[in-house]
Amino acid sequence: MTTTAPSANSATTGHDADDLSEFGYDQQLHRSLGKFASFAAGFSFVSILTTIFQLFGLGFGFGGPAFFWTWPIVYGGQFLVALCFAEIAARYPISGAIYQWSRRMGGEVVGWFGGWFMIIAQIVTASAAAIALQVVLPTVWSGFQIIGTDPSLTSTSGAANAVLLGSVLLVVVTAINCIGVTWMSRVNSIGVTCELVGVVAVVLALFTHAKRGPGVVFDTGLPGHQPGYIWAFIVSGLMAAYVMVGFGSAGELAEETRNPRRVAPRTIRMALTVSAIGGGLMLLGALMAAPTLDDKLATGGLPYVLDSILGGFWGKVLLCDVAVAIFICTLAIQTACSRLMFSMARDGRLPFSRALSYVNKRTGTPIAPSILIGLLCIAILVVNVGNSAIFATLASVCIILIYLAYLAVTVPMLYRRFQGWPHGGTLVDADGRKLFSLGRFGIVVNLLAVVYGALMVVNLSWPRAEVFDPAGTMPVLRWAGPICIAATVLVGIACFPRGKVHPKPVTVGQ
Repeated sequence: MTTTAPSANSATTGHDADDLSEFGYDQQLHRSLGKFASFAAGFSFVSILTTIFQLFGLGFGFGGPAFFWTWPIVYGGQFLVALCFAEIAARYPISGAIYQWSRRMGGEVVGWFGGWFMIIAQIVTASAAAIALQVVLPTVWSGFQIIGTDPSLTSTSGAANAVLLGSVLLVVVTAINCIGVTWMSRVNSIGVTCELVGVVAVVLALFTHAKRGPGVVFDTGLPGHQPGYIWAFIVSGLMAAYVMVGFGSAGELAEETRNPRRVAPRTIRMALTVSAIGGGLMLLGALMAAPTLDDKLATGGLPYVLDSILGGFWGKVLLCDVAVAIFICTLAIQTACSRLMFSMARDGRLPFSRALSYVNKRTGTPIAPSILIGLLCIAILVVNVGNSAIFATLASVCIILIYLAYLAVTVPMLYRRFQGWPHGGTLVDADGRKLFSLGRFGIVVNLLAVVYGALMVVNLSWPRAEVFDPAGTMPVLRWAGPICIAATVLVGIACFPRGKVHPKPVTVGQ
């Protein structure tokens, strides 16, 4: 038996709006995004040019050159999750993807906590992305060091300047999101194009200045003194785990995407895969081109490698491209979070839902969520002035919440599969073309995705002083993972809405 998705392949926004009405929602957001804009939303959230620049030293410092293999391992696990997301995105093309998907698979409570985890994580992640400007801009031009003279993030002047630069960036991306999705997608698409060009340039520069062969990835020599390589390898995998998240952002913009049932599943998988290929080549090239494989590489990371092979001028050109990547990464995260907040508010699941769910008729965007998220991000940035170690720990811990939000989708989805989901046979569009489905492989893929996600939550949460309290000044920080999870759950229980939800009931396991 086959079921037809209501006009899912239509080229007109009217048909997509009719499709949305099947879920009980009116078309309020402007539906203007195409395939590349949808891909750009996920790719810019991952933003390998930003994250690998920041985190290469973390992975190498724990695992040495062989930490490279954590990259394909994490990609494999995340691709299993992406396959599950792609299948459910074809069936539920609704803004607030994580919330809507977990709600429809696991019910109201699971859905609310999935959305709650994701909102908290995205707000902190946007703050962490914005603060990265301090690592880049003062190196390009000393004039960007407006406060004091020391650009180091851990110094008093560096921390304060980081908050200033990050706040300016957040004001700009908030303004873009308030203007409308069309402008957001234009800026994001241009930025993603620049980032893709930058990734290609970095890879070419690294491989053309290689000092050793690709066999370096089998070197388990450590710059530090970890007790046993397996443990060190597991810890080094945190780098890849921090980077490869956010690929589901295409689903967050489903109500603004033309033909989302077909486009979103494809762009979710493509955003992750392109990021994995580009990032893997950057890691391999950096290991082959690094002047030395010692503490200097662990401390300096990828900027140290590029500075040694490119010199001042071209190095600064590349840093400008990294600044663009940071900009669009922050924009993409805030956009995804605003749509998630809008979707939950539309269902009456957040305080001040009426204001947060209001869509400006001229711009076709929910302005209040964007402004609120911008203000909350700036408030979190201020923590860096008081204690940069706590801010860095918050930025690390929030990734755990993203993986928990993913589990809020994949775990109930697996449970529903054992009950026969998806019901109704193969899903096809109006032209009879099959939409994405895992078919008979669904249970196996879903089960592996759940196992991977659970293991990664344990790995990310494990109390490690070398990760969460490297300076040894605040021992309590090593328990930041479990403490953050417990605090988020307790606050979530206190904030959980007890009122009415959207008038159209959810059919669990549909």
